[in-house]
Amino acid sequence: MTALPFHDQPRVYFLVAAFLLAVGIFGLIRRRTLVGMLIGGELMMAGASLNVMVWNRFTAPDPAVGQVLVLFLMGLAAAEVAILLSIIIAVYRNYRSIKAGVLDEMKG
Repeated sequence: MTALPFHDQPRVYFLVAAFLLAVGIFGLIRRRTLVGMLIGGELMMAGASLNVMVWNRFTAPDPAVGQVLVLFLMGLAAAEVAILLSIIIAVYRNYRSIKAGVLDEMKG
């Protein structure tokens, strides 16, 4: 029995996706600035997209379904970034800081 090439093993891709998810969660929890939290969230979204693509590549009979779903996720991520960056700019204009701790004043 011959070993599969490196790129034909789904567990390699799942490990990379898990690493992206872990780094994203760590960045979301550890960073205190809104931009750092945004980057952490985007890393988590990239890990989820990679999981969908691996599932699509190795198990789905129709490869177009997973690819369309990932394209939809990429569009959703781009819209999310645009909205969050506009919110970050508005927060910076009002508070002169992008640290999340400054936003405690907004609690009602």
